[in-house]
Amino acid sequence: MERFTRQRTAIYAVVAGAQRPLSPQEILETAQVSVEGLGLATVYRNLKALLEDGAIEVVQLPGESPRYEPAGQSHHHHFQCTQCARVFDVHACPGDLKGLAPQGFQVQRHELTLYGLCADCAQAT
Repeated sequence: MERFTRQRTAIYAVVAGAQRPLSPQEILETAQVSVEGLGLATVYRNLKALLEDGAIEVVQLPGESPRYEPAGQSHHHHFQCTQCARVFDVHACPGDLKGLAPQGFQVQRHELTLYGLCADCAQAT
């Protein structure tokens, strides 16, 4: 494992403290508060290292750029706001979806993404 630089420590702290998956741009904007002059290339470089170390995981939504969250979370799903595009964790699960698969198929895992307005955007409308 590589040593944690000031930049990597700040980037990980942002991801770990966010309570939701973040885009690299969101990570940059928040981490710049504690690391002046931090650039997007440095964020990407450190995200790659944190992924390799197993400290964070990628959240990939259809048609979207990757977002990042801390590794080791329990099974959960995501909600994406259709207005502000932020992504939030959903810690509920509909449960066993095996009955949705064609007969004879074996479901090994599932992902579920809900779409709509987050509380901030719903309140603004």
